Amino acid sequence: MDHDHGSHGGGGTGNTTYPVTNEELAQRFWYIVAGFVGAFLICRVINWYKLERRLRRHTSSSVQSPTKPDTAFLELWATFTAVVREVSYPQLYVPARGFSWLTPPPGGRVIVLLVYWIIVIYMATDGAIFPDVFHWERIGYRNAWVTITQLPLLYLLSSKCNVVGFITGISHERLNWLHRWVARTMLATGAVHGFYFYADWARSELVDYQIKMMPMIKYGFGAWGLLLWACVSGLAPLRRLSYEFFVLQHIVTAVLLLWLIYVHIPVDARYNLWFAIAALCFDRFCRTVMLVWQNVKALPDKKRCMGGQRIGHQAQMRAVGDSITVVTIKDVHFKWRAGQHLYLWMPRVGIAEAHPYTIACAHQLPETCICNSIQLVVRKHGGFSKRLHELATKAQLAGKKERLTAFVSGPYGAPPRWDIYETIVLISASTGASFTLPILESVLQHKGTNCVKRIDFLLTTKQGEEIDFYVTRLHELIEHAKGTGIELHVHIAVTQGPTSFSVSQDGVTADSSSGSSTGTNFGRGKKVADEKITSQGPLSSPGDIEQTARAIPVERKRSSHASTDSHVFYSSVRPDIEAYIRGPVEATGGETSVVVCGGPSLVARTRNCVASLSDERAVHKGTGAQGIQLFAEEYSF
Repeated sequence: MDHDHGSHGGGGTGNTTYPVTNEELAQRFWYIVAGFVGAFLICRVINWYKLERRLRRHTSSSVQSPTKPDTAFLELWATFTAVVREVSYPQLYVPARGFSWLTPPPGGRVIVLLVYWIIVIYMATDGAIFPDVFHWERIGYRNAWVTITQLPLLYLLSSKCNVVGFITGISHERLNWLHRWVARTMLATGAVHGFYFYADWARSELVDYQIKMMPMIKYGFGAWGLLLWACVSGLAPLRRLSYEFFVLQHIVTAVLLLWLIYVHIPVDARYNLWFAIAALCFDRFCRTVMLVWQNVKALPDKKRCMGGQRIGHQAQMRAVGDSITVVTIKDVHFKWRAGQHLYLWMPRVGIAEAHPYTIACAHQLPETCICNSIQLVVRKHGGFSKRLHELATKAQLAGKKERLTAFVSGPYGAPPRWDIYETIVLISASTGASFTLPILESVLQHKGTNCVKRIDFLLTTKQGEEIDFYVTRLHELIEHAKGTGIELHVHIAVTQGPTSFSVSQDGVTADSSSGSSTGTNFGRGKKVADEKITSQGPLSSPGDIEQTARAIPVERKRSSHASTDSHVFYSSVRPDIEAYIRGPVEATGGETSVVVCGGPSLVARTRNCVASLSDERAVHKGTGAQGIQLFAEEYSF
């Protein structure tokens, strides 16, 4: 990239006046970005007003369904919201083994990408494409400006602490997908920039001469090569080979890229570079302050949590089965919301590794916990999680409790409020319950105004031991729900492994080959008389499940406060997600929130079911059917 020739948008004859200059197009790009951010802010304010009105109606009157819109404006807003949801939720899933990472983004993100690409294409072509002697050079300059103009957005969207997320209320991990696509778009516009200059020089046989005369060209090739490496190494198959290496090299790449661009671009374009550096420095500054504040105690309370610690937190580990480690971090002095996550750094396990994990418990009420502990459920993959599990297993075999010093950073994430829906459907697979279970726990523990009347909780897994930790807590929450006035339905599906269900003439017998380390034995249940559950075919609707579940008392060890008559419906078949969602949606009189956390297949299936059901019921389109909100959390690394 070099200086413009005059003020004509990158080269020209001197007699032609172009509609806009490159600098003006760059300004328009940021006006458009600011406009979109402002639109999201307006939507956020309107939604805040809607939710506050719901809570006031719930407390100040005897309205049966306070989640229904009660004014003409809110009805119109509900219709607009329903249309947006039906367009943005659907997702095409690629089921081919080994190629599921090619699954495209959901509909809403695809629309955002198309709009973004239209803006970029407009900037790259407006007033630049017409045949003259400067045709190749002009397009090269234009795409150089288009590329460098996107640089600050690239670094803003990668930051965990950024202005865009603060204004819109969208957390950094939900902006990161756009960060990756901005990088890929910059890769394309940067390639056009370099190709047109190179082609112009090749036509005149001046390639060697230009490179010798302008050494900055080599730095431009280097910057584009680094951007290419960042995009390729960020693809799921390569990223999963060694996530720790990916994170380390990605940080180094991001810093080197800024230096190469600094050397390559002219002074009048460097304001974009300084903008990107400011975003990076602001993010690192905020994260450093947060890390110190959360992990350093000037005057630790020696009476709390076995003495407390001045630096870091005491962490206890417990291995559950062959693949799960439960980490309990003592005496954290910050609050969190159900659905948030934090970064865990344990120097003894990984000297330079900080990994994100969902906080697997709701924030404890003051009267329930004196040390404000948090729990993380870590599934063993490789690297850090594998070493963590091995350390916990060795300690248990030696008959001792392993205690390490842990440092945390967070909490991150901006989940919605859960107390403003009439019905909540929680769907999770395996350790995805670390996301959904705290939501259930927080709603049941909520002491203020609560619009929730019914919760349906579905947990699926291949192996029973993977969810043993969650099942123990589920039984405790079932007992707790009895005094809240909230109707709770729990269904657990174990599709493979030692836990199975055999159909007898009398009903269903749940068999298990072994007990669990947390005190809950899968299925050591009684025969269920006068009830028939088929072991094949789709799961029935929740209404049918309820009839069956009443007859399934699950015997368990007295390791928790739940009574032995707590009822949980178990099955050994893959549940029908559409049927499971339909039941509570059709039964409720207000808005439903569907929350899903699992792999790409489960998330895509739930997205499509919610969109289809909303369209079928003509939500907020004169039929009386109320809204269905979806919050999806897909786990991957």
